Amino acid sequence: MSVGEDRDAEERRAELERRLAAVRERIAQACAAAGRDPDRVELMAVTKTVPAADVAVLLDLGLTLFGENRAQEAGAKVAEVAALRPDARPRWHFIGGLQRNKARTVVGWAARVESVDSVRLADALDRAAAHALDEGRRTGPLPVLLQYSVDGDAARGGVPADGLMALADHVAGCAGLRLEGLMAVAPLGGDAGVDPEAAFTDIERAADRLRSAHPEASVLSAGMSGDLEVAIRHASGVVRVGTALVGYRPLASL
Repeated sequence: MSVGEDRDAEERRAELERRLAAVRERIAQACAAAGRDPDRVELMAVTKTVPAADVAVLLDLGLTLFGENRAQEAGAKVAEVAALRPDARPRWHFIGGLQRNKARTVVGWAARVESVDSVRLADALDRAAAHALDEGRRTGPLPVLLQYSVDGDAARGGVPADGLMALADHVAGCAGLRLEGLMAVAPLGGDAGVDPEAAFTDIERAADRLRSAHPEASVLSAGMSGDLEVAIRHASGVVRVGTALVGYRPLASL
C-alpha cells in the first residue's frame, strides 16, 4: 500500500469512527428520552455497496451486526470480510427484497432473513434451510422476520396488515424456519402526507399483534438513518443505519 493509500485508509477509519460515535450518541439520547435501556437497542450497519474494507474497520470499532440488500453482492462481501478479519465473528442479516431462486444462496451465509413477505418466499427459504441442514451448512432453523408494509407500497415490499397473521401462522409451521419477529421500512418522513409518528405507531401495534399470537416473535427491526429516534420511541429493538454511518453511496452502484 502506498503512502497515499495509507493516508486515505487512515482518514476513512477516522471518518467511520466519528460517524459511529455520532450514531451511538443519537441512539443513547433517543433511549434516554423514551425511558429505554440503550443496551436493548442494537445497531445494524447497512453495508449495501460498502466495500469489505469498511466493514473490516467497523468490526475493529466494535460493530458486529451488518445488513445486506443484494444476495449476489453480499455473498462475495461475506467471503472477502472473512479473509480480511478471519478471527472476527460478524453477523450478517439479509434485509432486502429476495427472489426465491436466491434463497439457497442467502441461507448459506445469513444469520437472519428480515424480509419475508409472502408464503412463496417462506416456502423457498424453508426448503433451502432444510437442504443446508442436511448438508451440515446450518445447525438449526433459519431465523426470519416478517416484513410489514405500512402503506402497501410495493417498492418497499412487505405484507399488509390484513395478511400479516396468516403469513405468521404459515412461517411458524415451517420446520426449517424460526419466526423471530417483525421488520418494517416506514414511509419516508419527507413524503407528502406522511406522518412518521403515525407510521411507527402502526408498526408497533403490528409487532404487538404478532407477539400476542406468537410470543417467540419478540424482535422489532425498524428505523433507519432519518427516523431512528421515532422508531426507538415506538419500541424498535434494532435500527438499521446506512447513510448516517457510512456516508452516501454512489448512485451508480445502488
